[in-house]
Amino acid sequence: MTDTAINQYAKIDFSLLEELSADEVISHSYVRDVPLASGKVLALVTLDNGRDHTRPNTLGPATLMELGRTFDALAERAARGEIHAVATTGKPFILAAGADLSKISDIPNRQIGLQMAQLGHFVFGKQSTLGVPSFVFINGLALGGGVELPLNADYRTIDSSVPALALPEVFLGLIPGWGGTYLLPNLIGIENALKVVIENPLKQNRMLKGPQAFELGIADAMFSPVNFLEDSIAWADGVISGTTKVERKNAPGKIERLVKWDAAIGIARKMLESRIGTVPQSPYAALDLLKAAKNGTKEECFALEDEALADRIISDQLQASIYAFNLVQKRAKRPAGAPDKGLAQKVTKVGIIGAGLMASQFALLFVRRLQVPVVITDLDQARVDKGLAYITDEIDALAEKGRINPDEANRLRALISGTTDKADFHDCDWVIEAVFEDLAVKQQVFADVEKHVSPTTILATNTSSLSVEQIGAGLEHPERVVGFHFFNPVAVMPLLEIVKAPATNDATLATAFATAAKLRKSAVLTADAPGFVVNRLLAKVMGEAARAVDEGTPVPVVERAFAPIGLPMGPFELIDLVGWAVAAHVQDTMVREFPERFYASENMHALSKLSQVVEKDKAGKVTDFTKEAKKTISVGTSPVDEATILRRVEDQLAQEIKLMLDEKVVAAPEDIDLCLILGAGWPFQAGGATPYLDRVGASERVFGGTFHDPQIRGVGA
Repeated sequence: MTDTAINQYAKIDFSLLEELSADEVISHSYVRDVPLASGKVLALVTLDNGRDHTRPNTLGPATLMELGRTFDALAERAARGEIHAVATTGKPFILAAGADLSKISDIPNRQIGLQMAQLGHFVFGKQSTLGVPSFVFINGLALGGGVELPLNADYRTIDSSVPALALPEVFLGLIPGWGGTYLLPNLIGIENALKVVIENPLKQNRMLKGPQAFELGIADAMFSPVNFLEDSIAWADGVISGTTKVERKNAPGKIERLVKWDAAIGIARKMLESRIGTVPQSPYAALDLLKAAKNGTKEECFALEDEALADRIISDQLQASIYAFNLVQKRAKRPAGAPDKGLAQKVTKVGIIGAGLMASQFALLFVRRLQVPVVITDLDQARVDKGLAYITDEIDALAEKGRINPDEANRLRALISGTTDKADFHDCDWVIEAVFEDLAVKQQVFADVEKHVSPTTILATNTSSLSVEQIGAGLEHPERVVGFHFFNPVAVMPLLEIVKAPATNDATLATAFATAAKLRKSAVLTADAPGFVVNRLLAKVMGEAARAVDEGTPVPVVERAFAPIGLPMGPFELIDLVGWAVAAHVQDTMVREFPERFYASENMHALSKLSQVVEKDKAGKVTDFTKEAKKTISVGTSPVDEATILRRVEDQLAQEIKLMLDEKVVAAPEDIDLCLILGAGWPFQAGGATPYLDRVGASERVFGGTFHDPQIRGVGA
């Protein structure tokens, strides 16, 4: 950064920022001189907030201002010839986790947001004006600003054991605003930068490990954790002395700038439009900044980052994202209504009723996470053998991909068995059914199993909409029946709806929550109500889409009408994914329970008999019904427009959620949103359903209030 740029940032009003740091946990900058083998001296700055590893270093305003003063003092020492290089590292296992999200949400207006953006550039940029080479030794966790700090340095090393390095900002409604969108593509190339800035955050916030970051070229050298600091210091001495040459193989050349850069940006934009639509703002803002990095100067691009970050800081989407982030990171770890963990029973063997695809997925998940014997059963040996073959094939695939080692693969195979005799379930502590969604069938299989298991064996049902109470009604011990509703695909979807029937006792419930945690799922407690949470609300979405088509509205109009909600897929893409017969069954179930509130379409039953219902583009988005589907259905002559459809679905969702809360299906609106985020892919930038419905006025229209007070929205200009 030039002296002109530094002077420009020197206009920052630090008094405005000091108000944000009143209770900040400061990551202090501790300096010590390290004599080098060459006879020179390296000043080593260590960031340390004085807490243990569970409280990472963060980069709040007070931390940044102290670091800036430290760099200023070191620049003076360098000018006097006392030091010959400056390196920054972190406390054990952690460099920095970026900005403190709780502090970002406290920023009161755009002016202070802009000042905070400028402060990061101002402080990190000092590494280029020290008068001596600057290094950052990435010794552990590095997220957001914790990555941009080293990017602003001249050189970087990384510990091979670093567990997570990422720029997760677009996942949280922000952009990498302290140099990331300019420095990274100019260091590792535009395609690699797009992966780190755009692609990884949108893949459930995927992180890089140390070797991956090194391979991309984010670090210039990588060392083992055994002597990481010593090796990094020795390497830095070689760079300073000129005996070590630094090569950056992924740095963009002329051809990349002339040919690849714009093409890569264009491909990424189309990918975003296809995958997430155009409602989320931060990925597109980051994409624009990455595009500008092709020809813009550092000063120009940093100024663009300042403005873009300030816009994101005051946005509705940031506040909604922080709300969603806190739900996933905090509330999901302390489920509302969960009994004391001490009541949980130990699970030493699992029985699974069924050997189809869902049951086989259960078996694989339970055996991998619980590491206990798992036995599956079905009506005949052929079905059992097919299920076992699927499970062993999946274990083999995990081993081939290096996800598990050969010893673990052998151990998992040995823990899986199959039977047609439910008497083999006699020593199971946990039995879960994965049979056809029919009340009589589920009642029968549990009645058969109860004859063979102990009175304390948990009987878990994976029903998606049936009454858990009715499933266990004829049993001798209904108190040990619990709903344990997974979402498909089982290995990927993080949500479990744990359903408490009136008879379910606390020991059963505690065991369900403990088991969910061992399965690495986020569990939400729900009452035994039709459709529970996710399916009840998705039935509203699907019902309103079907209603519009039945009235004569073209499918493309209906799909576009839902776009402002920001769901990962349109209603008919969703129905096609879950299956038209399943969707029709869910609608029928909800109409049977609440005939005055839910809409069931006869057309859905007719469409469920077809092999193909919708046409899709190359990205998998629904473009229309097939010709055969159009001939199959009967529609009216009163089509509605997009605005009408959107208002209908918003109001219907607001009404249903209010009723669910009044009925105590879940404890709070936060649990509704957690279910929709984790179980239905509701976007982080919306914060789930309830903040969105408050913002668009649906809550006020329907019940004259809001789900949240104050509302979850941006601070305004």
